[in-house]
Amino acid sequence: MATNWEKLISIFKIRDLRKKIFFVLGMLVLFRVAAHIPVPGVDVEALRQFFAGNQFFGLLDIFSGGGLSNFSLVMLGVGPYITASIVFQLLTMIIPRLEELAKEGESGRQKINQWTRYLTVPLALLQTYSTINLLNRGGRMIITDVSPLNIATIVLTVTAGTLFLMWIGELISEKGIGNGVSLIIFAGIVARIPGDIIRTFKVFDTSQMINLVVFLGIAILVIGGIVFVTEGQRNIPVAYAKRVRGMRMYGGTSTHLPLRVNQAGVIPIIFALSIMLFPGMVANFLVGSGVAWLSHLAQSIANLFQNQIFYGSLYFVMVILFTYFYTAVTFNPPQIAENIQKQGGFVPGIRPGRATAEYLHKVLNRITLAGAFFLGFVAILPFIAQSLTKIQTLTIGGTGILIVVSVVLETMKQIRAQMQMRDYDAF
Repeated sequence: MATNWEKLISIFKIRDLRKKIFFVLGMLVLFRVAAHIPVPGVDVEALRQFFAGNQFFGLLDIFSGGGLSNFSLVMLGVGPYITASIVFQLLTMIIPRLEELAKEGESGRQKINQWTRYLTVPLALLQTYSTINLLNRGGRMIITDVSPLNIATIVLTVTAGTLFLMWIGELISEKGIGNGVSLIIFAGIVARIPGDIIRTFKVFDTSQMINLVVFLGIAILVIGGIVFVTEGQRNIPVAYAKRVRGMRMYGGTSTHLPLRVNQAGVIPIIFALSIMLFPGMVANFLVGSGVAWLSHLAQSIANLFQNQIFYGSLYFVMVILFTYFYTAVTFNPPQIAENIQKQGGFVPGIRPGRATAEYLHKVLNRITLAGAFFLGFVAILPFIAQSLTKIQTLTIGGTGILIVVSVVLETMKQIRAQMQMRDYDAF
């Protein structure tokens, strides 16, 4: 049996697979270079001090790979594109015309993707302008030049950076391995780890040893839990009756339908975070309104979203809701039941058709509940871990770990599938 090292070498012996891997690495390097190019007119030192004392924005900075704390060309990451995708997924469930397009196959999906890209532009413009207003609020002058020309330059530049990342993500998905958007977020999270470790040991003293050990213990348990839940699944047995066609007999086999505990993957956390950014973003945009009641309302909403207890609680609930929502979008029990019936299959002890669909729906709801609460716990883990350990320099937390582990597992599955297609031993 081949060793892991031999299997790793065998990956690079496959020309097409090797080209895809190097293409993905090249695109991610390009993203990291862009994340270190700051836009003009920004006080970088004041910006870093602001992020050091703001946990919420520190969490957002994770998803931009440090681009937000550098106020770089790609400071928004792929956030506006994700938000636009969420909007169209919701509209697909509401508007019949969009639902018909989604069912038309590749041509329909391409049309929806095109509209998603169009919506990304105004969202990026709005989010950039709102971020500028928020950073310069309360007497802070992080943006030193607030002339209309410079503000317009920053807004247009950052919007172009978001579209650039969106393009890179789509290229990776089309020509590389894995999901491009997920890999960009993954690269941003991993890129922060060395810096966080260095900052931790710069301010480290022996009195923090117990807290550091507790933090590492929590991290190990979370990684183990994420792998366990991500790989966990409920197998629904499916039997196929024997059928005689001509002189041959078909069927008579048994297989299973896998229902994963975390059917939605990391998407609910990304969706929840993107949606939660929107009210605060709009509120900060309207704080400077000349209408007194509107300005007061916007200020109240902005302050509410900076409250960690409120933010953490809402974040937890949103993750659970989006877990059920995305699971319902990606897994359709009536359609699955219909496909099983058309192929001559049935779940032992369950009548085909509607009864099978109800059974699948019932089982899926039960296992999704466990997966949803696990994702919700992982989402708010940074707040829990930092309150217990008092270590503010390690901010990746459960959300980042979940994304990293999930992306690695999914990418390795795709590499394994590529190798199996070429008769190589898989991992």
